[in-house]
Amino acid sequence: MSMFGAILRTATNSQPTKTFLAWRALHTGPVTSFRFTPILCAEPLKKKKKIDPQILKQREERKRKRLEKQIRRLEKNARQLKPVEELEVPMELIDEQKQRKRTGVKVSPEVLESRVLLEKQWAKYRMEQKLQDYQLIDRVLAAQTKALNELRLESEELYQKAVQVDEGLVPFKAVGPVATPPIEGYEMPDGEYLDVSKKFE
Repeated sequence: MSMFGAILRTATNSQPTKTFLAWRALHTGPVTSFRFTPILCAEPLKKKKKIDPQILKQREERKRKRLEKQIRRLEKNARQLKPVEELEVPMELIDEQKQRKRTGVKVSPEVLESRVLLEKQWAKYRMEQKLQDYQLIDRVLAAQTKALNELRLESEELYQKAVQVDEGLVPFKAVGPVATPPIEGYEMPDGEYLDVSKKFE
């Protein structure tokens, strides 16, 4: 006798028996709505599809290339400096903050007054030096103008030749580097920056 037949015969009896109680887990409703549990109705596991070894090899190759790319990116950014905003202050320095704090140096009024007088004297000296330079330029220009006027009174031809542009001074040539040569093996640090360029529309 099969198990299914024994269960049906036991379920049709008016009084439940030990056999019915033993197999009660097979259904949860009355006899009229007899049903199997989902576990008994489950399907067998599907067989795994055979994958072409070439496809598996391509997948492994793509995974390996992706890892190599990530490693190269990390090696490239290894020399990149960390932004100041992301730096963390060590707890040791925070604990020693009171010990490391410097007290301001109190300057006496006499020293402050001497500093102010020194700054005034320096400003006066620079003003007098600039005034002397201006006066020297004015004297040179006045002497040049006077000489050209005297030359024009003597000869117009010589005056025209004197006021002509000297072509020998225009093509200036210098021997040496036109700019600072680059430093060999120098890698410019690539960090964050703020663009503060003014845009006029």
